[in-house]
Amino acid sequence: MAGSRCRLAADRRYPPPVTDRRIVQRGLYFEEFDLDALYVHSPGRTVTETDNVLFTTLTMNTQSLHLDAQWAESTEFGERLVNSMFTLSTLVGTSVSQLTQGTIVANLGFREVRFPYPMRHGDTMSSSTRVLSKRLSASRPGQGIVEFEHTARNQHDQVVATAVRSTLMLCRPDTLPSLGDRG
Repeated sequence: MAGSRCRLAADRRYPPPVTDRRIVQRGLYFEEFDLDALYVHSPGRTVTETDNVLFTTLTMNTQSLHLDAQWAESTEFGERLVNSMFTLSTLVGTSVSQLTQGTIVANLGFREVRFPYPMRHGDTMSSSTRVLSKRLSASRPGQGIVEFEHTARNQHDQVVATAVRSTLMLCRPDTLPSLGDRG
């Protein structure tokens, strides 16, 4: 079987012929979210010292635990830690291409944000998402509210962040009534 796939690939012309077929990456529409699935996001993200210092200074967070190596050595952690807001932002960001790219209307809020284990420079974050609930919006036709539970882990499989996020999502365009159907 593997040989036949190779022959098929070798039989194709290169460069391929020009076509009108386009594939555009997008997130999922409201109807496509599955309550029984674990969405595993890729790629992971290795966090550098530069990431941490840049994010911390751009956001005006002067917390010494993120910026002052000498001071941070005297803490229980023994070193600077990655800014938890960077951890949260990266956690949500890693889900975008798979879940919400071009299909989100708005973030509605976050709750139950937790950082059970700190991120350190050089840690690699992997992330996943579960859909906790979804319902059509009562006030916004063609849109629905989806509640996500995001989880980030480091390379040692330690949970470094969790958050429940509520979003307003678009419904599939082909499920909406056309203007002619509105009477």
